[in-house]
Amino acid sequence: MIGTMLGNRYELLERIGEGGMALVYKAKCHLLDRYVAVKVLKEQFSSDKEFVEKFKREATAAASLSDNNIVNIYDVGTQGDINYIVMEYVKGKTLKEIIKQERRLETSRVANIAIQIGKALECAHRNNIIHRDIKPHNILVTDEGLVKVTDFGIAKASNSVTITNSSKIMGSAHYFSPEQAKGSFVDCRTDIYSLGIVIYEMVTGRVPYDAESPVSVALKHIQEPVLPPKELNGSIPESLNKLILKAVEKEPIKRYQNVKDMLVDLKKIENKQEFNVSTNSFDNDMTRVMDPIVINDKYDYEEDDGRPKSPRGIDSRKRKTIMGVAIAILVIVIGAVSGYFAYSKISAVSAKETTVPSIVGMKQEDAKKAVEDKKLKFVLIGKEKSDKPEGTVLRTYPSEGTKVKVNSDVRVSISGGQDSLEVPNLVGVDLESAKDIIANSGLKLGSVSKSYSNTMAEGLIISQSPEQDSKASTDTKVSLVVSRGPEVKYTTVPDVSGKNIDEAASAIVNAGLKVSKTIVNTSDKSQDGKVASQSLEPSQQVKEGTTVNLSYYKYKEAEKKDETPKNEGPSDQQQQGDNNTDKTNDGKQQENGSGQNSGGSTNGSTTEGSGQQQTGGSSNTTTQKPTESESTNKSQ
Repeated sequence: MIGTMLGNRYELLERIGEGGMALVYKAKCHLLDRYVAVKVLKEQFSSDKEFVEKFKREATAAASLSDNNIVNIYDVGTQGDINYIVMEYVKGKTLKEIIKQERRLETSRVANIAIQIGKALECAHRNNIIHRDIKPHNILVTDEGLVKVTDFGIAKASNSVTITNSSKIMGSAHYFSPEQAKGSFVDCRTDIYSLGIVIYEMVTGRVPYDAESPVSVALKHIQEPVLPPKELNGSIPESLNKLILKAVEKEPIKRYQNVKDMLVDLKKIENKQEFNVSTNSFDNDMTRVMDPIVINDKYDYEEDDGRPKSPRGIDSRKRKTIMGVAIAILVIVIGAVSGYFAYSKISAVSAKETTVPSIVGMKQEDAKKAVEDKKLKFVLIGKEKSDKPEGTVLRTYPSEGTKVKVNSDVRVSISGGQDSLEVPNLVGVDLESAKDIIANSGLKLGSVSKSYSNTMAEGLIISQSPEQDSKASTDTKVSLVVSRGPEVKYTTVPDVSGKNIDEAASAIVNAGLKVSKTIVNTSDKSQDGKVASQSLEPSQQVKEGTTVNLSYYKYKEAEKKDETPKNEGPSDQQQQGDNNTDKTNDGKQQENGSGQNSGGSTNGSTTEGSGQQQTGGSSNTTTQKPTESESTNKSQ
C-alpha cells in the first residue's frame, strides 16, 4: 500500500497504526500540501457490502462533528476495493501508551484528560452521534497536552439502525458497556460507561475486568460488581472514586444521564473541591402499602356565589367514624390473612434456606468445602490480579451472611496473583537508561555494582539479575553490574637474551605480552635461532598486552667470490688495494705500466700483467706472478 495514490491526491507514505477494523497510514495531500492520516478498511470488512455502506454513511455523519478535542474527518472515499477515511494527522502518543509508561496518573492530570474527552463526547452527543468505542487506544495526546478523540469508525447516529444493531457485537471487550455486551440498545450513556472504564484505568493502571477471552470479559461486565478504584490506589480522592463507580453502573439509569453532568463533577475534582457525588437512587419510588390521606372538607361551596352550603346527608363526623371503622376492619382482615400465608410460606422456606459462609481470604479448596457444607454450590467465576497469594478467595456473590436457598450458586472470585511482568534486557545499556527502563517496566532498582570488562565499554551494563524475560512482580528488584572498562594489569618483562627464539617468544606470551620479531643475519652457525636483543629491558614493569620486539640471529652462509682471468698489457691492470685483508698498508698497484710505485716502507704489492712492479721505500721488494690475477699482501 505504501506509495499508493488514493483519490488522485492522497499519497500513502508510511504505516503508523493498526486497529481491529482498519490500517492507518500517514499520507500527503498533494492538493492542499499537508499531511493527513488515512484509515483503510481491512479486506475482510471490505467484502461485506452492507458493512461498507453503513461504514461510509456513519463515517460521513461523524465528519460533521467539529470540536477542538475531536480528530477532524476530511474525506470518505472508495478506490477499487479500497475503502478509506481521511482524517487530521495528530502527532503525539495514545493514552494507552502513556498509561503503560506511567502506570498511574496523578488526579489533576486524570481530571484534565477526562474533561477533554468529555467535551468531545458532549459535542458528538449533541449531534446525535454515539462513539461506542471509547478506549485509551482511540485517544491521542499531543506533546502540549491537547486530547483528541479519534476512531468514530463504528459510531452510530442515535436515531439510526446501525452495525451493532445487527447480529454482530462491535467494540473493545475491556471497555464496552453491559448493554453492548448483550447486544441491546445503546445511547449516550454507553459512552459514559466506557469513559468511566478509561478513568478507572488511568488512576489504577489496570482495567477493572480482565480474563483470558473477550467473552469472559464481557460476562464480567454484565455480572460482576466493579472493585472500587480506591482499593487499588488509596491516593485518589473519594469524590473521584464515587464518580468512577457511578459512571460504570451496570444499569444505564443509575449512571450519569448525560456527559454535561459528569463534566460538572470532573471540573470540581480538577479544582480540588470537596463534594459528594449524587447517586441516582429510586428507593423512594418503590410501591408501598399505606393508609389513604383524608382531606377534611367541612363545607361545600356554592358554585355561583362562593357562599358555604349547608351540610347534606350524613353528618361529616359520623361519616368519618364509619369510614374509619370500615377501614380498620378491612386492615385487620387483610393483615390476618396475609400473616397466615406469610407465616406458612416462611415456615416452608426457612426449612430450605441457608446462609452464605464467610470464605473471603480462604484458599480455594477450603472455601469450596465450607460452601458445600452449607449445601450450596461453589462456582468459580474467574481470577483477578491481586497482591493476595494465588488461589485466595477475594469476594463472593452473594456476599457472606446472605440468606439463600439450598443448592443456590455461590459465585467466587479468586486471586490470580500479582500482575505478571517480565524483566527487560538491560545488558549493553548505560546505567541511567537502565534505571529509566526499570522504572517504566513497573519494577524496582536493586543493587548496583561495578566490575572490569574486556568486552563492554565503561559505564555499560555487563549483567543483570534476574535475567531478561524472567517473570517478575511490582516488588521485584533488578540488580545491575556496570562495566569499569578493561582492567589495567602490569607484568614483568622476562629476560630472554641468548635463548632460542621460539622459547623466548613463548616466555614473552606467557607473561601477558605480545611479540614481534626482527631477523639479524649471521655467518656464525652456532648463533642461529638465538635472541640477539629485546626491545624492553628485562625485569621492567609494563602493561599487559605491550609488544616486545625480539631480534634474533639467522645463519646465512657467506657467498664465495668468482675468480677473474688475467689481463695482459699495462692498460688491463687492476687496483688491488681494496681487496687486501690485512690491516697494514702494503702499497698501491702501479697503473698503466708507467712504473709509478706506491706503498709503505715495510709492505710489498703484487702487480698482475707484463709490466714491472716497483717498490717505494728501502725495504720494499717486488715479485712477479705471471699466471695469477689475485694478489696477496704479505706482512713484512
